[in-house]
Amino acid sequence: MDLHRRVQSQTSSTSTATPSKHAFETRVADVKSPKSDINALILDYLMMEGYPKAAEKFQKEANLKPRQEDPTINARQQIQHAIHVGDIQKAISDLNELDPGILDSDPHLHFSLLRLQLIELIRNARGYDPSAAINFAQEKLAPRAASNEQFLKELEKTMALLIFPADKLQPDLAALLHSDLRRNTAAQVNEVVLQRHTERREAAIRQLVRMRAWAEASCRSKKRNLPDRIELGLNGDDNGHDPMVTT
Repeated sequence: MDLHRRVQSQTSSTSTATPSKHAFETRVADVKSPKSDINALILDYLMMEGYPKAAEKFQKEANLKPRQEDPTINARQQIQHAIHVGDIQKAISDLNELDPGILDSDPHLHFSLLRLQLIELIRNARGYDPSAAINFAQEKLAPRAASNEQFLKELEKTMALLIFPADKLQPDLAALLHSDLRRNTAAQVNEVVLQRHTERREAAIRQLVRMRAWAEASCRSKKRNLPDRIELGLNGDDNGHDPMVTT
């Protein structure tokens, strides 16, 4: 009986024992990033991604010093919103109004927007007369594709949407109708505008995340002693850190 109780006691204590922290996690827990630095990163993200109202509200709540006004932030927000809802003509018009030379200086961006506009025409023409989409492709995209092999491949792929039913599309064609393409194109436009007007393409936090991923991959390739999984700490993970978003 005593032996049985002893085994039960050992089993219970083993199952409830808190696992010891990896040495790396202990070192990380000792490093506390100032909330002011984290808040500055968040504000930078909101400004760079084109969220003026959220940036203004966060700036007040976090008691941050006013940043230099970005004259493009409202226009960038409107352009991205137009792309997200599929109004590509408005996005192109607003983009030209913001920066008249931007599309002429970036043929790839211009073609991406025109192709997305063609996709929206095809989407709206399903089950109806596709002549508007065909005419648009002939007038706006075909001349550009004639002298660029990559443009030609993308145009041919897009026109295939007119041939196959929506439920019979191969994954690479179905991806053209997915909202991710709108989102990626909007991000591409935002980056180009930022680079032309601020000499930066993206928010600082994106660079930090890539740097962190590179550092981890580099250490693992050199067989450094790391935990099997390293959390980013964005949601208050069980690593002793506060959530990244703080006010």
